[in-house]
Amino acid sequence: MVNLVPDVCEDCQAPLPKGPGPNDPPPTWHQVAELPPILAEITEYQGHARTCPCCGHRTRAEIPPAIQAHTVGPNLAATLSYLSGRCHDSKRNVQEIAQTVFGVLLSLGTVAKLEQEMSAGLKEPHTQALAAVRAAAFKNADETGWAEGGKLCWLWVAATVTVVVFQIHAKRGKAGLKALLGEIHGIIGSDRWGAYAHLPLHQRQICWAHLKRDFQKLIDLGEATRALGRTGRSMAKEVFAVWKDFRDGRIDRATLQARVKPIRMRLHKTLRRGSLSTDKKTKRFSRRLLKVYDALWTFTAVEGVEPTNNHAERMVRPAVLWRKGSFGNHSAAGCRFTERILTTVQTLHLQNRPVLDYLRRALAAHRAGSPAPALLAA
Repeated sequence: MVNLVPDVCEDCQAPLPKGPGPNDPPPTWHQVAELPPILAEITEYQGHARTCPCCGHRTRAEIPPAIQAHTVGPNLAATLSYLSGRCHDSKRNVQEIAQTVFGVLLSLGTVAKLEQEMSAGLKEPHTQALAAVRAAAFKNADETGWAEGGKLCWLWVAATVTVVVFQIHAKRGKAGLKALLGEIHGIIGSDRWGAYAHLPLHQRQICWAHLKRDFQKLIDLGEATRALGRTGRSMAKEVFAVWKDFRDGRIDRATLQARVKPIRMRLHKTLRRGSLSTDKKTKRFSRRLLKVYDALWTFTAVEGVEPTNNHAERMVRPAVLWRKGSFGNHSAAGCRFTERILTTVQTLHLQNRPVLDYLRRALAAHRAGSPAPALLAA
């Protein structure tokens, strides 16, 4: 901190006291952020030899195998893995950053090797996150396209308010969901994709944000579907207004349910009329929504359940941006790195915990053969 204290009065030029007085206002302030030089610290280990003056035998101090096993320390290795796995930098970009920013020359093979080492260090934390999400009473789930070796697969995500887990699977349907969540426990917040159709309605919360967009699509389709779209969009806005009042603490759950009830009845009547429409698109949309109608309202009755799947979509967005630049992974090992680094970083963000420090400790523990630090806050 640099204190700038006036020496003389700007009015009468009289000397001013060094310390603050009772009538002095608090200081103004301005902060400047700057980086020190970021050259990496290179430690060279030398095994010296000495010749015995008595017998002439030469004795050499050996460099310990644990030191010879690595040429990049855990701090730098964790940082490079973060740049690759969270900031979406390619291996060539990471190689360039290591040289340009840190002054360290690395081969592309070393960058890839460090990723796999970081992946191995995050295997157990990923398992912890998967178990926690599976056991949660409510979680949001979503999936997005990915690729392994140029072949289409799917990146699945499931998230609670404190933990998120990613998993890449060949299928987008029921098999992919089962691989992610096992035997379904609790309530799943999702869109209306068919992978979730086998779930009992009391274990589902269908996303109202998706539904609102669907109503807008009906409006845009043309005259035949416009009436249903406008009515549905209007009711969706009413639902979100009531939910906001509840979320912000202006109403209690009983009032939430009371205010939603007439909306629920009106929408049901609208869909019943739509299911009898002569327009095929109106009829099909209405009948499909009626089949899962009860799952639209789980949030009104169950604590912790939200009416949208926005949380999962926010969690998966970094992966979507990564995919646009990298088009996925080349190998199964790359997929495992993707799952584990995204799971770890996003979970730490949700818990407001420092990311680089955790990655460093996880990698150091892996190198020492010790258990990884707990990913889930106690």
